[in-house]
Amino acid sequence: MAEGHLTRRTLLGIGVGGSLAMLQGSLVGCTRQGSSLAVRRGDLPERWLRQLPRTWQLRWLQESTQVQQASRAELAKRPALVQLSDGWAMELPRATWAPIGQGGLLRRLDPAATAVSRLFGGVEQVPLAFPWSGNPWVLVLRDRGDLARQDSLGWDLLLHPSLRGKVVLPSSPRVVMALMGEDPERLCRLRRQVLAQDDRHGLNLLLSGPAQAAVLPRQQVVPLLRRDPRLTVLLPHQGSPLAWSLLLRPAGIEASPPPEWWEAILQPPLLPGVLAAGWVPPLPPPELAAALQGFPTTVAQLLLPPEPVRERCRVLPPLLPEERRRLQELWNSTMACSKVS
Repeated sequence: MAEGHLTRRTLLGIGVGGSLAMLQGSLVGCTRQGSSLAVRRGDLPERWLRQLPRTWQLRWLQESTQVQQASRAELAKRPALVQLSDGWAMELPRATWAPIGQGGLLRRLDPAATAVSRLFGGVEQVPLAFPWSGNPWVLVLRDRGDLARQDSLGWDLLLHPSLRGKVVLPSSPRVVMALMGEDPERLCRLRRQVLAQDDRHGLNLLLSGPAQAAVLPRQQVVPLLRRDPRLTVLLPHQGSPLAWSLLLRPAGIEASPPPEWWEAILQPPLLPGVLAAGWVPPLPPPELAAALQGFPTTVAQLLLPPEPVRERCRVLPPLLPEERRRLQELWNSTMACSKVS
């Protein structure tokens, strides 16, 4: 099978247990007062959250903007710990965050995670975040085995004539341009393919709508593939924009979960289930390879791609205002393309 494929058959026998409803009942129902962890639903593995000490409370929030707001609330209402992506975290001033500590934990990670822990500050910046999972964008196909067999085309599969009006793209134009480049002609061709630019509802459009291809975060689709034989996932050889899941401590709060909670996600028995659910902690590749022993080969290659592909999965750095304007103008210049027959 071609590199980077993942189908339902390969995931049979890998369990991803538990339900969010059961987790919410067991933790949110706790009446003890204590420190809190603010998290958007679906942004942390349920298995890990179940190990949070009972003196901690979960604050379920609907949007990342609400997690941001909670991080800067008055001190008495501020959570002790929050989960945000690197993009959402870096939108706030660095003074929002206290040093994360956990030096021993951070030293266990692959060196590629070092800059992320500093929120891409200089070497003098103390770590402000625990980067516990990296999540690239992937190409998901529904009932298109013919296209999956042409995976050597990579992201150019999105330009296939048979996908005209059947592609769901990320909401962010910047992510789209990172995938396809900044050639106006290529962007015009791509925009003629688009059914919607809406990754939030992309799965619904793919599963029950007219879409046959969607660009979605890897973690979002891995668990779904266990129960839907129509889907195939590709991580193209060109690599992909990468988002990091971060745990951060808002400034002014001293409480922190015990070391054993932080460490749990990096080792058995939690690690195999977390990997099966699509979350990938940034352990050194040999450790990840050992943890993936027993996984189907295609699953392991998706969760731990070959080194050249990993090196091409990159974080999109913050834009300077003039660069943001340039990219916006380029994107706007291709807006009329979708109206051309």
